[in-house]
Amino acid sequence: MKNTLANFFLCCFIAAAVAITVAAAGHYSFSNIVKPMLMPFLILTLFTGKTTNAGLIIMGLFFSWAGDVLLMFESNDALFFIGGLICFLITHICYIIYFIKIQSSNTSLLRKQPWMAALVAAYGVSLVQFLFPHLGDMKIPVIVYAVVICMMLVFSLHVFTKINRPANLLFVTGAILFAASDSLLAVNKFYKPFEFAGALIISTYCAAQLLIVLGVVRTKS
Repeated sequence: MKNTLANFFLCCFIAAAVAITVAAAGHYSFSNIVKPMLMPFLILTLFTGKTTNAGLIIMGLFFSWAGDVLLMFESNDALFFIGGLICFLITHICYIIYFIKIQSSNTSLLRKQPWMAALVAAYGVSLVQFLFPHLGDMKIPVIVYAVVICMMLVFSLHVFTKINRPANLLFVTGAILFAASDSLLAVNKFYKPFEFAGALIISTYCAAQLLIVLGVVRTKS
């Protein structure tokens, strides 16, 4: 079982590495073809690991895969971007519910350190304010998305003291990288394209999903 699980993780790493490499080389069309291979491998990893209470994460990964596929065609029609945004919004909601459902008698990290939630909120507000003049008709969708991804990050912090190591570190790091990936994508799309944007967006996104799935695998019931 452990060997099978390791093999699936190896496939995930290879798919991610290929997607990042070709994006860094500027071959974005090929990178977009490779990237959707990552989510099915991660879903199979969770099935193979027979992890408990992983249904919400599997659902989130499915909608991430759907979002990856839709974003492949965003240059053809803006509706594909909207569809991808909705899919990733559902992904974050799945992850939020997963974190909320974690039960423990331990005190929440945010109860001990409430400034962390304020810091996440300040980041979200600052990013939206920075992008706001450039959002056009996308103002409301981007604001909603920013609120949801910040909530996902906040709830990953909420459960930090409620679960075992290294799962708590994996969840928080994955959530931070997911927020970073979406922030980079937003800046590149709505403000100004920047060099190596594709590679940075894909690398942070792939790392985020890998860490979150590894966190589920390493969470003790």
